Amino acid sequence: MHPSTTLNKLLASRILKYMRLRTTIVLMAFAGLSMISSAQAAPLRVCADPDYLPYSNRAGEGFENKIAEAVAKAFGEKLEYTWENTRAHGGFPEFLGRTLEANKCDVVMNVPYGSREELTTQPYYVSSYVFVFKKNRNYDIQTMDSAVLKRIKIGFESDTPVENGLKMRGLVPAAMAFDVGSDSSESPVTMLNALEKGEIDVLITWQPAVGAFLKQHPDLEVVTVPNERVLGSPEQYTFPMSMGVRQGDESLRKRLDDVIARQQSELTSILHEHGVIEGR
Repeated sequence: MHPSTTLNKLLASRILKYMRLRTTIVLMAFAGLSMISSAQAAPLRVCADPDYLPYSNRAGEGFENKIAEAVAKAFGEKLEYTWENTRAHGGFPEFLGRTLEANKCDVVMNVPYGSREELTTQPYYVSSYVFVFKKNRNYDIQTMDSAVLKRIKIGFESDTPVENGLKMRGLVPAAMAFDVGSDSSESPVTMLNALEKGEIDVLITWQPAVGAFLKQHPDLEVVTVPNERVLGSPEQYTFPMSMGVRQGDESLRKRLDDVIARQQSELTSILHEHGVIEGR
């Protein structure tokens, strides 16, 4: 065979191999891009209450909504909600069972750190229960053992650490309970209105529940309830708050922890804009 013929065949063979290799690389690249695109298209699925301000609502006005938006943006993912009443029968544990544990979503905002029902991220804020009363009353209220609490009308949220603290001191019978956390027809504003109308003299409630509304009540004083007690073991009124994911979803928890670490200043700013004050 002529050398030129042999050379032509060799060149043709090499060109064919090159074209096949190039085609394989291109197909692999497209497959990789498709996988990346698919991952990017997966939404951040969040469960939230559709009508419970200041936490969340369908219009996205609550601080939980804004926190979720910030996380979705950091992930580069679309935010997708599953709406469910957190104050229906069974309360928050049943809410988690109907949503997160039923795989209707992947994350819930504003869950107490270390909750037994689900995995929790690192806390993204810490807040407290507070005493709220009219400034012109000049009450000397510093702790749950302050003497003046025995002489004035107390309002409190039922099924909270505050109720337990009042029971230990025999103060529940003369106090007024608000079922804000279990009655969808009530709003935290109801408690502030009762205070303004004189139906109660002091309100003891979770600060984030009323923080967003306190701007409309400049006549009110707010004092943090400390984690202390005159006699006996300390009581807890300050709690670190996290995001909750399903048990076993370590991957998502780590991603959320990374976002919290990177975006903490942004998350704190969102909370402050909604009147949430850090506890001590």
